[in-house]
Amino acid sequence: MRIITGRARGTNLFTPKNYDVRPTADRVKESVFSIIGARIAEARVLDAFAGTGNLGLECWSRGAGSVVFIDKSRESLKLVQRNIEKCHAQDDCRILQGDAATVVGRLARQGEGFDFVFLDPPYGQGLVSAMLKTLGGADVLKPGGLIVAERSAEEEGPELSDKFVVEREEKYGSTIIDFIRELC
Repeated sequence: MRIITGRARGTNLFTPKNYDVRPTADRVKESVFSIIGARIAEARVLDAFAGTGNLGLECWSRGAGSVVFIDKSRESLKLVQRNIEKCHAQDDCRILQGDAATVVGRLARQGEGFDFVFLDPPYGQGLVSAMLKTLGGADVLKPGGLIVAERSAEEEGPELSDKFVVEREEKYGSTIIDFIRELC
């Protein structure tokens, strides 16, 4: 697992020693960022279910202005911290521990907003749909913002309120990425 391009290009990230964390494959990550393109420059990014920090750090490397990482696992957040340090991204990154929905609610109450929200939760637990419900009520996605959600191809698509629409869906082997935007 490595940073594909940008400021930290080629940096090999620390990976978990067990299978509790499932990092996004490099080929999937490369395709996602090909779709997002230059929109990531100067963006405020939220990487919920951060795991290793792989997605958020790729955003940072490609020019995102700031990245907030959320995970409830202390072990995952230690790994994220090590990867942030390895990329020398400490000045632009913040780590928050806790349940993603709870932390997003707190961020909303603090008036924080994000251009991109990455959701890469454990598969098969309905967490993408649950987070979309939270995000719909939290008002943390900036106008024109995008939610990038990863799920198993075996899972049904996320449950959407009338506030969101799947703008694009891409399948990569056993992984599906949903690009979700808020309706105006």
